[in-house]
Amino acid sequence: MPHAVSKAPPLRVAMRLAFAAAIVLTFACGVLAGLARFGVALPRHALTNAVWHGVLVLPMFFGAVVSLERAVALGGGRHLSAPVAVALAAVLLLAGAPPMFAQLLLFAGASLALASVLGLVRRHTELHLAILALGVSSWWFGDLLWLTTSTPLVAVPSWIAFLVLTIAAERLELTRLRPTPRRARAWFVTIVVVLLASVVWALRMPDAGLRIFSACLALLAAWLTRYDIARVTVRQRGLTRFIAVCLLSGYAWLALSGALGVFGAWRVGHPWHDAALHALTLGFVISMALGHAPIVLPAVARLRVSYRPVFYLPLVALHIALAARVAGALMDAFALRRAGAIGNAIALALFVAVMARAAWAARTESRIESRTVSHRR
Repeated sequence: MPHAVSKAPPLRVAMRLAFAAAIVLTFACGVLAGLARFGVALPRHALTNAVWHGVLVLPMFFGAVVSLERAVALGGGRHLSAPVAVALAAVLLLAGAPPMFAQLLLFAGASLALASVLGLVRRHTELHLAILALGVSSWWFGDLLWLTTSTPLVAVPSWIAFLVLTIAAERLELTRLRPTPRRARAWFVTIVVVLLASVVWALRMPDAGLRIFSACLALLAAWLTRYDIARVTVRQRGLTRFIAVCLLSGYAWLALSGALGVFGAWRVGHPWHDAALHALTLGFVISMALGHAPIVLPAVARLRVSYRPVFYLPLVALHIALAARVAGALMDAFALRRAGAIGNAIALALFVAVMARAAWAARTESRIESRTVSHRR
């Protein structure tokens, strides 16, 4: 007699779909808002949200995704309140509600996420978890700055530190598979401490603080390139090599962002600011996202992904378009910057299409395997 398949209640399914739609909408609107800044012909709603480009992408989309991933790892339940609050904040902002409501909800979501990760650190005193907690603390601090100053630009270094430290913590965890010298770990901690101190210092002395912040980014890129297990796994095949290529190419962009920042590019208004900012957010962070998506999607969204060599297509497109955008910024060529920005958006859309096709292929393969097993019985 066949076993009954348990199904989630319709209300729960609807809530999951609404939550997923809110996250996708946040990222899509964030990308379109960025294109609106380059004068690309877009719907009126995208134009009105152009000012919120950075907020939608950095603390809201990535805040929701990171807190969701952590909530799932912790077993869901009350931990899911953090990503839900962040997603709701994004929806309110996009709906045209007073920014104060979105700021309060975003800060509440970061506070809940911070409480969850601090509870985890109290139970497990491991270095990578402490770095993860510092990353979430940076997100929380950036949200507090935006709430108290109503100026998102002031919070950008804190939000960037959140993303960088979150990724660094995950990579540090994997170094246990390839033990690093004690001196190297001490250097890692030193870089992180100085990085966080520079974020605070930049509030009082922006130029000096952001140059030190940038130097720390470059040093962290060097550390990760030297000690990450990706140096070994890049020699393997299939998905393992793809992830390693994403990581190593991302570290190169992180190093470039830091190098540009040492020359002042992280200062708002600097002609190279766009290059430094997007070398990190697109070149480093999105490369990490592309590499980890085949692993994260099954764990968080319950979507199994079947690896195909076509995964390299959006990655290569992303790097080529970003190279054009960075070159445009360095040469003060607006047309090249604009072309690069459009190319980046196309690369992201291509990535979504490739992942959707891979998920469909995995589902088809699963059905074929099930039928094969049934026939054998």
